[in-house]
Amino acid sequence: MRSYSPDLTPPWKRRAPVPEVPAEPDLVVEEVSTGFCGAVTGCEAGTVTLEDRFGKRRVFPMEPAGFLLEGRTVTLVRPPAGAPARPSRTASGSVAVPGARARVARAGRIYVEGRHDAELVERVWGDDLRIEGVVVEYLEGVDDLPAIVGSFGPGPDARLGVLVDHLVTGSKESRIAASVRDPHVLVVGHPYIDVWEAVKPSSVGIPAWPSVPRGQDWKTGVCRALGWPENTGAAWQHILSKVHSYKDLEPALLGRVEELIDFVTEPGG
Repeated sequence: MRSYSPDLTPPWKRRAPVPEVPAEPDLVVEEVSTGFCGAVTGCEAGTVTLEDRFGKRRVFPMEPAGFLLEGRTVTLVRPPAGAPARPSRTASGSVAVPGARARVARAGRIYVEGRHDAELVERVWGDDLRIEGVVVEYLEGVDDLPAIVGSFGPGPDARLGVLVDHLVTGSKESRIAASVRDPHVLVVGHPYIDVWEAVKPSSVGIPAWPSVPRGQDWKTGVCRALGWPENTGAAWQHILSKVHSYKDLEPALLGRVEELIDFVTEPGG
C-alpha cells in the first residue's frame, strides 16, 4: 500500500495552478518573454501564431505559463475539435459586444479632414465609437483649424481630437497643427497625401500607390495611373469596399486614430 504524504507547505506559499486556456482564433494574449501581444490566428504542432494590431505575425511555442491573458499567466493548449467559437471582433480588432447600445454622444469630438476620412474611420472603428459615444465629424480642409477649435470650445469634459492628412515636417499642415495649443486638443496626422494611401495596396489589389506629379490633382492622377475611370467618387467606393478590418490599413493611420479615441475617451472627456 502506498503511503500518503501530506503537503505541509503553508497555504500562502503554495503556487496557484496556472490555468490552461484553449488557443482559439481571435484570443488576444501576450507572450511573456518578448511582450509581443496579438490575436491567435493559428495553432499547430505545439506552436501558436499571433498577429498584432499592425498585421505582424510571430510563431511561439506553447510553453507552460508562457502567456498572459488579461494580465493573468496562462498556459495555451490546442483547442478541442468542435469547440464553440469565441466572441467575434469588431473591424478594429476589439471584442464585439453583442446587443450593446450606442452610448449617448459625448461632448468631445474627433474631427477629420474630409468625407473619405470619416467614412474610413466609420468603416473600421464605427462599432467602437458608438459604444464610446464618440462622434466623428469631417472638415473641408484644416486651413481654418485654429478658428474651428476656438468655435468648438474644448475643455476638460469636451476634448477635441483632430486627424490631419499629410502631417509631415515642413508641410503647411504641420504649421497649422503647431498653431493649435490647447491641453484639451490633440492634433495628430498621418504622412499620406490623401487617406486613400492609408489603405494597403495589397488590399486594393494594386502593387503600390502611384506617384502623382506635383501640381496635378492627386486623386485624379491616381485614377489615371491605375487605368481607372477618372471618377474619384466611384474610385473611392471601390477602395472602401476592399476595407474589411484594421488589417487592411497602414499602421501609420491605425496608431493615430487609436490615439485620438483614447484621448477623447479619457475619464472626464
